[in-house]
Amino acid sequence: MTGTKTTQRKAIAVLGALAAGAAMFASSGAHAQVKIGFIGTLSGPGGALGQDQYDAFMLAIEQKGGKLGGVPVQVIKEDDQLKPDVGVQAAQKLVERDKVSLITGVTFSNVMMAIHKNVTNAGVVMVGSNAGPAPIAGAQCSPNFFSTSWDNDELHEAGGQLSSDLGYKKMYVMAPNYQAGRDAVNGFKRDYKGQIVDEVYTQVNQPDYSAEIAQLQAAKPDAVYVFYPGGMGVNFVKQYRQAGLLGKIPLISVSTIDGSTLPALKELAVGAITSAPYSPDLDNAQNKQFVAAFQKKYHRLPSMYAAQSYDAANLIDSALAKTKGSVADREALRAALKAADFASVRGPFKFASNQFPVAQFYRVDVVKDANGAAFLTKGQIQIKTRADLAAQCKIKS
Repeated sequence: MTGTKTTQRKAIAVLGALAAGAAMFASSGAHAQVKIGFIGTLSGPGGALGQDQYDAFMLAIEQKGGKLGGVPVQVIKEDDQLKPDVGVQAAQKLVERDKVSLITGVTFSNVMMAIHKNVTNAGVVMVGSNAGPAPIAGAQCSPNFFSTSWDNDELHEAGGQLSSDLGYKKMYVMAPNYQAGRDAVNGFKRDYKGQIVDEVYTQVNQPDYSAEIAQLQAAKPDAVYVFYPGGMGVNFVKQYRQAGLLGKIPLISVSTIDGSTLPALKELAVGAITSAPYSPDLDNAQNKQFVAAFQKKYHRLPSMYAAQSYDAANLIDSALAKTKGSVADREALRAALKAADFASVRGPFKFASNQFPVAQFYRVDVVKDANGAAFLTKGQIQIKTRADLAAQCKIKS
């Protein structure tokens, strides 16, 4: 996340100055149309993740006749290109020129860290649907930020717990070298009770892992734990399979093999075990209709990125319904969002005091089926040790 702090300092001066303008815009009362900005990684190796977020968000709006909360909405889409500077520019445009009332999306944590403080300080409400860097779930939280995903530590505490539950005594851990990758390893260590043979950080969007795979094979771990979202995951799993290790050294992953990457991997991923906050086969009515609608429209299974973004749209829908479409009263809008009065595709949903979900996680295996591969939920993961980030957050309830 090189240069993120410098980026934040520069952006504070720009976006912080917009607070008065944003407040003036909000004070004009309810509008015939609510403007929502969407920021996501829509190009490059991580582009499929942001596209899943965007597609699911727009599907929810389409299902509600182009409205959320009974009010017409305009969604203005911006591609951050997985570059914090570009994300800051996109946020600046949405707040200053487009005068959006809410911003949603944000795929990667380095981008979220660059824009979060600046946008929320400008008085704009954010509903993040993926990136959950630990600082903004803790001491750097904001009353203007809500998440429909998880915090990064929690996502990987589940992976550490699963690895312990499976009885692996020696684990080899790999992640990309950026905010979410470092959060991943920290979270994993909190709940994994065995020995970590080595932890390896690779470059973001690194295409070739042959040297690292040879190194881990020589280390002879009981299993390997990886966090490689998007194209990184596709490349790693293909190369792990080509090295003859999948099925020989168990592969446990988070945000690596999911609905966004399985179409490119298919049977190459069979045998992998994932720790996941979502699976397309979750047995609840909201998820069943969502999966059917998403497949019909986009001809692919939804990933967790899609699920979390669909939840974000429905959360905003529930809040705007409570405020009768008004975004003028920020306190009322935040209270309506905090109520979380909507049906989540992940099952029962409520916010902790830091406005991140009290999330459930699942063991989901990749199994062979007629189409090559599919996901099979094997049960819930009960995280035993949690980083109490909410206790560091000083939002008044």
